[in-house]
Formats: sequence, C-alpha cells, structure tokens
Amino acid sequence: MAVFRPFSAVRPVPEMAERVAALPYDVMNSDEARELVKDNPYSFIHVDKAEVDLDRSVDLYDRKVYLKARENLDKLSEDGICIQDKEPCVYIYRQIMNGRSQTGLVGCASIDDYINNIIKKHELTRADKEADRINHVDYCDANTGPIFLTYRKNEEIAGLVGRWKDSHEPVYDFVSDGVQNTVWVIDDASVIEKLTGCFASVDYLYIADGHHRAASAVKVGKMRREQNPGYDGTEEFNFFLAVLFPVDELEIMDYNRVIADLNGYSVEEFKHRMSASFDIEPVGKEAYRPEKKHTFGMLLDGEWYRLTAKSGTFDENDPVDRLDVSILQKNAIGPIFGIDDPRTDKRIDFIGGIRGLSELEKRVNEDMRIAFSMYPTTLEDLMDIADAGKIMPPKSTWFEPKLLSGLFIHKLS
Repeated sequence: MAVFRPFSAVRPVPEMAERVAALPYDVMNSDEARELVKDNPYSFIHVDKAEVDLDRSVDLYDRKVYLKARENLDKLSEDGICIQDKEPCVYIYRQIMNGRSQTGLVGCASIDDYINNIIKKHELTRADKEADRINHVDYCDANTGPIFLTYRKNEEIAGLVGRWKDSHEPVYDFVSDGVQNTVWVIDDASVIEKLTGCFASVDYLYIADGHHRAASAVKVGKMRREQNPGYDGTEEFNFFLAVLFPVDELEIMDYNRVIADLNGYSVEEFKHRMSASFDIEPVGKEAYRPEKKHTFGMLLDGEWYRLTAKSGTFDENDPVDRLDVSILQKNAIGPIFGIDDPRTDKRIDFIGGIRGLSELEKRVNEDMRIAFSMYPTTLEDLMDIADAGKIMPPKSTWFEPKLLSGLFIHKLS
C-alpha cells in the first residue's frame, strides 16, 4: 500500500522554466557546472551545486556551499522567478527523447514507506554522498531534486493521466538538450483523490534512480521528527519529492566498461584465460552491440569480439548472479584483471550508453587498453533484485532521459 500525496510546489513561472531547469547535480563535476551557468544566473545549478558561486578554494562540502545554496534558492522566490502553488497539486511530467515518451506523476512519497520497504531499493549508498545531500536538504529546508521511482503498470492511473493531458494545456513545454519536457498541473481535488487512492492499491514502489537523494531525504525527515517530538505525521518533512513512472514506459541503457591494462598478461595469455568462461568469436572492425543477455562485445587491439558466457559461469535462478554485469565481474574483471572493487579501482571506468560505442573506441585509442560493451539490464531484473532484498553490482543501470531539477521544489516547512 504505497502513499502518494499532492504538495504545493515551488516552481518557475512559465516563461522562466526553460532557464531554471537543469540537469541533476550528480551528472556533472564542478568545472562543468561552472561552464554551464556562466551565462545563466537563473539555472538551478546555482542551487544544486552552489560552489559555482564561490571561490574554487572552498571545499565542496564546506558549510558555505550549503548556505549559498539556501541563499540562491530563496532568491529565486524573492525575484519572482519561482512561485509556490497555493493549494496542493499533483503534476504530470512527460519527457520525449529520440521519439520515446515517458510520463510520470510528480508528488510526495512517504519516508515511512522507505523505512518499511514499501519503497524498494537495489543499490548501496555511500556515507560521504549521503552526508552531502543531507546537509543540502537540511540547509535548504527543501527537496530540490526528485527521486525517480517506478511501479508496475496500472491501467486506472494511466487512464486518469491520459484524460487530464488530453483535456488541459501544459504549463511548461520546452526542449532541453534534445529532450522535450512537458508539464501539466492537476489541481482538481477529485482527480487527485482518485490518483492517491489508486496508489494506495499499489503494493510497492521501486527506486529506479536517486538512492542517495532518497536516503538523505529520509534521514532529514527522521532528524526533523526528533526535533519535533509532537509531530503527527502530516508535516511535509515526513515526505519527499518523487516522480513516479510506470515501468513499461522506462528504458535502461547499456552501461559499458573500459579497462586500462591486461593486468600483465600478453594478448594470447589473456584470451586463453577468458576462454575458460566465455566463447570468443571475432566479429571484425565494426563496433559490436550485444543483442541478447549473457553476450558481450570486447574491443581489443582494434578488433571487436563477441563473448558468450559459458554454461555454469552463472546461476540463472539467482537474480543478481545472472546479471551480465555480475557475470563479467565474477568471471573476468575480478579474477583476470584483478579489479575486485570496481567502485574504487582507478584502472576501470564506466561509459553510459547515451555516449554510444564510439566513446569506447575513443577511450581505447586514448587512455584505455580494452573495452566491453554490455547488453542493458532490464527493469524486470531491477524489480526482481529489489523484491529479493538484494543489491545490484555497481554501475548496473543507466537511465535516460535524466529528470531535470528546478521544475518542482518541495518545501519541508
């Protein structure tokens, strides 16, 4: 029984939405962020990565950064760039990229659902990343970036959303980085009540992307509860900003690997070791994109190969072990390359599928020795692992398009 409720969003006035909206904070570094905002004082990057407005000598996690974030957030409202809706609403957020559409509902999810595993996770979080976003949420007194949730298809929800879109004009409709972003405001209390009632019959929600944002929002909510022992559960700090998409509209892209060396092996020795777990077939000079699970592309010395995992190298009944990222890690990246912790080892890097296989070829020509192209993890894999209470290996999923920040801000008080 999932909780989904409306809220009074702080959001840009329509004519400023395109200038305010920005990619999420964690897809860029500080130098890239500074470049993106240099001609746009309204970009939400000034809130999500406020170090862009401070001297480069200031540590990224200094208190000054969070104070600047709050100042920049407040200024958007003071200058009339953003306003707050007078009544709680639900918002429809549609993105169209390369002809594919995904339509989500923007509202608030419950921190208790997260705590009680009604909202299911599939990824471990890092304490340092959590601490950063805890400070950001706490100082800003707001959730500034939405958590990307998914749920199993529900025809009643789809019908309500479709009818509203067909009969109302959007408040925002603009293209950013090739993605069309369109937003409608549902301000009819009876429709909102129907939607929240539909979600009350949804057994589980799943975090697709945003584990650190979710964990941080929940911890801030728990902190506020301790600071307000008389809380009754209806306060905004008991909820966090989320966009909920039906699983059938989402797509996970491939998340590919490049490695700096062959760990001391000659090419022939390396191929021999790989052949114990994979059938290896040369496919020529043209980049090879795997066409089904348990197959991989490998680029080595200007040649592409098709790898097929041999029987017995994985357990088809285990939702984690049968993942292609697990198969490659367990049978090659760990034992052959000697990379046991891909999250921290500097010899491996990860290339999101949005950059294409040409990026793998570029990296191998520049600073890497070998590349592996992957078949994408599926949404069914993600949900199976979350349902089993297990954790995906690092860098298993890459979602596109990214949800923009700045279109919806959830104030905690």
